[in-house]
Amino acid sequence: MTAAAVGHQCPDCVRQGAASVREPRTQFGGTLRTDNRPWVTWTLIAVNVVMFLLQNVSEQVERELWLWPPAVAFGDEYYRLVSSAFLHGSVTHILFNMWALYVVGPQLEAVLGRLRFGVLYALSGLGGSLAVYWLSALESPTLGASGAIFGLFAATFVVGRRLNLDVRWVLILIALNLVITFAGPAVGTGPISWQGHLGGLITGALVAAAFVYAPKERRNTVQISVSVALLVLFVVLVLARTSVIHGMFPGTVTLG
Repeated sequence: MTAAAVGHQCPDCVRQGAASVREPRTQFGGTLRTDNRPWVTWTLIAVNVVMFLLQNVSEQVERELWLWPPAVAFGDEYYRLVSSAFLHGSVTHILFNMWALYVVGPQLEAVLGRLRFGVLYALSGLGGSLAVYWLSALESPTLGASGAIFGLFAATFVVGRRLNLDVRWVLILIALNLVITFAGPAVGTGPISWQGHLGGLITGALVAAAFVYAPKERRNTVQISVSVALLVLFVVLVLARTSVIHGMFPGTVTLG
């Protein structure tokens, strides 16, 4: 028997009672975390830092994982669309991205729940890579988590609007980063992937809108459907871009 406030209960009764208690949920359907720690955010930061260290140990890591369109199109190395989002070109690059993730990640993770936050980050990063694959120069390799970070910026704005919070600071942050994105090369900061930034920004806004504006009675269905639909759309667009690149280079192409 198990001691209870009103006497004693058998172990089976306790288990049945616990099974009938619903898990606490966030406002938008995610499982409410009980330990108050943003584990997904911390894990993403750790993975990015580890990959940056590996880049500095071996240049081959960078060459094998960055987003180089010819390798994707002619070498079927589609993993580069994902792996490139965990690489960075300099200490400044990774410091800014990880600082941004550290600032906005925990709040979004708490509001959306860990699973939804992870989906948001992944789709935003993939959306940025897709935009790079379609819009950047074929010979230019791209790397960085900026697509995913811009997706989090957009999601912070959407979630803030849904909760009737003051989101002017987010708009200023997004506008400032877009100015840096387009004006950076002119002032000597080096090439910046505007394609990845815009792709992540648009994707993050779409995913966040589906997560926070879905009607409560159909929330899970809408959230899952939109996430899966976007993923399928991304796959179709990647394959379409590969076909376009193949058409630009008829015959056999050898990667150097």
